[in-house]
Amino acid sequence: MPKRRTGIHPGPRFQGVGYQESCARHGVDADAARFDAAVAGASAVLESADALYDAELYLKYTRRIIELMGGAGAGAGVDRVAREIYDDWAEHHHFSLYDDVPDALRALHDGGVRLGLISNSHRCLVSFQSHFELEDLIAVTISSSQHGFLKPHPSIFNAAMSLMGVGAAESVMVGDSLAHDVRGAERAGMRGVLLARGGAPSGVPADVPVIHTLRDLTDLI
Repeated sequence: MPKRRTGIHPGPRFQGVGYQESCARHGVDADAARFDAAVAGASAVLESADALYDAELYLKYTRRIIELMGGAGAGAGVDRVAREIYDDWAEHHHFSLYDDVPDALRALHDGGVRLGLISNSHRCLVSFQSHFELEDLIAVTISSSQHGFLKPHPSIFNAAMSLMGVGAAESVMVGDSLAHDVRGAERAGMRGVLLARGGAPSGVPADVPVIHTLRDLTDLI
């Protein structure tokens, strides 16, 4: 589960070396050098997901990464590694905030913008806020593991707006996935903004606003 996130980035635990170390503990051979290619190869697992949150989907995705790193045929060992990595994905100390996040959220909050957090993970969003010292900035949180529906299903966006007490016309969703965050939000009537920290990917339609840091959001909205 190595995907980058809008506000946080994974540490070594969710890079090739972290996967390789987990595999070694469970008797599975895996090559850290094959990690990036394995992530790309496993992406089809997530793309085939339906609208409902299912832990087995993420376990299947992680197992596929391990297999593509050379762990194919290791049987129960791969299952144990996948479960270990899935469980650790919920632990905040394996992640760091991007440098722009605290100042950008503070500027938006101080400017009267109410902030919410929508996540497709099983991470506890209450302890997430306290761990990263964001509890006074975030008004509403909702995770797909609790809500039941994954982004891009409009249900999770509608639920967040309902908790916030706002309508779609006055709401903006910012995320790093064109399909899940931007287009999903648009299906719920919201405006979507793509955060492309590493540069805008090819093929982004002209109707999608693109920013490269959260600091750019203040001027955009």
